[in-house]
Amino acid sequence: MPAAVSPRSSTPSRTHEGAATVDQLTSTLSPAVSAFVSRPRHLFIGNRFVPAADGAVLATVDPSTGRHLVDVAHAGAVDVDRAVTAARDALDGEWGSLPAAARGLLLARLADLVEAHAGEFAELEALNSGKPVTANEYVDVPAAIEHFRYYSGWPSKLEGGTIPVIAPDTLCYTRLEPVGVCAQIIPWNFPLMMAAWKLAPALAAGCSVVLKPAEQTPLTALRLAELVVEAGFPAGVVNVLPGDGRTGAALVAHPGVAKVAFTGSTEVGREIAARAGADLKRVTLELGGKSPNIILDDADVPAAVAGSYEGIFFNSGQSCVAGSRLYVHRSCHDQVLDGLVAATRQAAVGPALERGTQLGPLVSAEQYRRVRGYLVDGLAAGATMVAGEVPPAEPADGYYVRPVIFTDVTPDMRISREEIFGPVLVVTPFDDIDEVVALANDTPYGLAAGVWTRSLGRAHRLAERIRAGMFYVNTWAAGDPAAPWGGVKASGIGREMGRANLDAYLEVKTVWAGYGQL
Repeated sequence: MPAAVSPRSSTPSRTHEGAATVDQLTSTLSPAVSAFVSRPRHLFIGNRFVPAADGAVLATVDPSTGRHLVDVAHAGAVDVDRAVTAARDALDGEWGSLPAAARGLLLARLADLVEAHAGEFAELEALNSGKPVTANEYVDVPAAIEHFRYYSGWPSKLEGGTIPVIAPDTLCYTRLEPVGVCAQIIPWNFPLMMAAWKLAPALAAGCSVVLKPAEQTPLTALRLAELVVEAGFPAGVVNVLPGDGRTGAALVAHPGVAKVAFTGSTEVGREIAARAGADLKRVTLELGGKSPNIILDDADVPAAVAGSYEGIFFNSGQSCVAGSRLYVHRSCHDQVLDGLVAATRQAAVGPALERGTQLGPLVSAEQYRRVRGYLVDGLAAGATMVAGEVPPAEPADGYYVRPVIFTDVTPDMRISREEIFGPVLVVTPFDDIDEVVALANDTPYGLAAGVWTRSLGRAHRLAERIRAGMFYVNTWAAGDPAAPWGGVKASGIGREMGRANLDAYLEVKTVWAGYGQL
């Protein structure tokens, strides 16, 4: 997710017009990225790239144009079994016997390799996900590098302990051991960064991994797999299986998988939790959100407007932590709303590879139609659209939706209660703290919340009263590899990042040794 937000620039308004052909597009790419998308990509199993067992493929698309990019192998149940077997063999072989310090060196080497190819990753991510290349350069790629770098220091610090037990002549101690083969299923909104979030702690803990990128955005994960080989990881430690929901379901159900880590929708998360629970597998889930963002009467209004704008419209609203419900004290409501509407009119919406683009397209035609449906529903329910517009029923030449702001929204409306995952903000006035706390907590989700205020006392009281896994004060979506990330209620189980995420990949073994007869 993005680091701390920054004020908007004054770039003139621009909306995408027209689309390049595939040949025109690839001619503008760097040679490395052009070469990468010039031929079909395969599954990554046991340090080798191989076609799917049944020959199935997925067609990837450039969201900026709606045009086909490259075919990618689509993993089926046979491929899942091959990958899990390779991962288990790695644990039972070279990877399982590797010293902790050596694991750390491999992670550090992978971080260095990603950094050496940072421009390539930024471009490839823009091409496949529709996220502006400048956002990838500023947020996604550096965050991925720092995750590998942060966790590279952990393997040699994972220590057990001795326990002073009551039994005489007995040594009791604990060992921290990898949980085993891990299935990791990541979403399409931050493909490279989510891969790093999942892989780094698992590898630091000594686990082996089968990673399933989203079917829409597999390309950076497959490029990362090439660097896994170059870094020197033993065969089978990391496996990458592009595929759809059926691939993920086969992974979750595989008896050789000991833990499942998933980031995505709450609906799918519930299905995974149910299956993992039936099999008594470890599970961590980072799920949806409908995060409340609060502007108090003593806020620095320009800073609050700039931060709230980025908090919802970064990545075209395609973020689980998006501040999609904005509650503004009535005394400054009109000033805040005027500032936000003006900012939306200045938004540079366009192709992801154009360096002047601030908001790129949505990731797919399916997502475009989903977001549009919410806009139509909001208007039908009686909300007022004060910024943006309802786009055409069918996308043409890319999946573009300009930033939308709704007012006159009631808490029961779908646009106020459901995660839209698009550039859609609902703005509601409030009069006192108790009222806004009730509004903020009136949601099944609990991923993030935040407040803009000059009063630290009021900020910390709100942080205590609002049910969320993360709370921001005068910022939005700040993050660091050392800081736990995750939610409560329908927003998930467990935490990403920090030591908390390492613990999710470790088992504690207790050893008892009597030495009275020695």
